[in-house]
Amino acid sequence: GARAADGKIAVVAAENFYGDIARQIGGDRVAVVSIMNNPDQDPHLFETTPGIVRQIADAQIAVLNGANYDPWMEKLLSAAPRAGRLVINAAALTRHKGGDNPHLWYDPSVMPTVARALNAAFSEADSAHGKDYDARLKTTLASLERIAQRVAQMKAKHAGAAITATEPVFGPMAEALGLTMRNQNFQLAMMNDTEPSARDVAAFEDDLKNHKVKVLLYNSQVSEKLTLRLLDIARQAKVPVVGVTETQPANLSFQDWMLGELDALDKALSGPNS
Repeated sequence: GARAADGKIAVVAAENFYGDIARQIGGDRVAVVSIMNNPDQDPHLFETTPGIVRQIADAQIAVLNGANYDPWMEKLLSAAPRAGRLVINAAALTRHKGGDNPHLWYDPSVMPTVARALNAAFSEADSAHGKDYDARLKTTLASLERIAQRVAQMKAKHAGAAITATEPVFGPMAEALGLTMRNQNFQLAMMNDTEPSARDVAAFEDDLKNHKVKVLLYNSQVSEKLTLRLLDIARQAKVPVVGVTETQPANLSFQDWMLGELDALDKALSGPNS
């Protein structure tokens, strides 16, 4: 297969959590560039640059989320075609489409599927080292299994508990945990940059003030006035608040990022005496 200048497979990931899994499986035989990699940046405000266009044009393997989460990546890939490029689209792989909750990496079943697809792509591009990729895939899948086990443990403990969120970022994980997610219309409006209705805002505030929810999740990458007001109301009502991010924090693996957020949520759901 084709190779980058230093003999490594050139991989471009639209988001850094897919880039991290690519690195875990590819090891030192791949050169991975992750485009969305700043946990302090709102992914919805992302704009491409000429440098990003060049990186995408050079990619032998590309991995993206799909489901209308990163439409700029699909446009750039089609604008810079490359013979033999392998494209891994997480939504297409897991049968998600536009209109579904696009935060697919929070569904514990998605990343193992993406990991297997990356392994197959690396083995196709560099069959001489297929056994190395297979071995690292095995290690990565075992590590991802820790997330599934933690989810099963928390589901047994907290299934049915009512929670709420300012955006649907954590939605697929909340579903896997068997939690009851309230204020979903509000969350969709926030995600789509539209104004939530007065009725939806009032219902959300009522949930917090009257303790109809055990936890408020919020996207700590977004600082909308309305989000900040809800955080204030939650704190005054002593409803635990847990921050989640859309982008993997620096210096953490995907697995440790997910497990850290699950630990914070478990603690919040268990109450002050846990």
